[in-house]
Amino acid sequence: MPFPSLRGMLTMLRLSVIFLVGVLLVRTMAWTSSGNSHSQLVQNLKSYQATISAPQMHAYALECLNSHLYEGARALDVGSGSGYLTACMAKMVGATGTVVGIDHIQELVEQSIRNVQSDNATLLSSGRLTLIAGDGRRGYPEGAPYDAIHVGAAAAVVPQNLLDQLKPGGRMVVSVGVSGGSQSLQQFDKTLDGTIVRTTLMGVIYVPLTDREKQLRGHDL
Repeated sequence: MPFPSLRGMLTMLRLSVIFLVGVLLVRTMAWTSSGNSHSQLVQNLKSYQATISAPQMHAYALECLNSHLYEGARALDVGSGSGYLTACMAKMVGATGTVVGIDHIQELVEQSIRNVQSDNATLLSSGRLTLIAGDGRRGYPEGAPYDAIHVGAAAAVVPQNLLDQLKPGGRMVVSVGVSGGSQSLQQFDKTLDGTIVRTTLMGVIYVPLTDREKQLRGHDL
């Protein structure tokens, strides 16, 4: 039986992410809120100021970064949240690759570690995947330079620290724009001579990339 084409694989990945993220969110959001109906769940999410990324955006981000998440690549996931997208990235970079997920909510990092341990603990024990608490706006210099960087929140301005940690030939995907205003998902490619090529992909609405205290209060930078 022949292997599926790259387009076919990405289509299956997209569908898998849509389904599995939905399943995972049921687990990971249970510690924050729950409901016996859609209306109750939405009301509880609003009450706790909880947010979840649209599953199709996770799939789209993986598709954009696919060529940079090859065997042996190094990647960074800023705002790693439940850990699902970070684990997907770790599987894509193979046994010789490394992925770091960073989130400034310690409790969420601990939950994401439990999520990964329950599904594939070897990703963590092998050092292939690392989940840490910290300010993702500063990146994670200890693991740089990165072939791929994903940012799961909107930056008011492009984080220079992340661009600096991007490897020549690497790619970053990040939403840029202010909270409540115009935002666009943008792709940044660093050429071999260090030049940054910026491509606007689509309009989006993401939660702001901010610090722990302001996120917990529900405010922007």
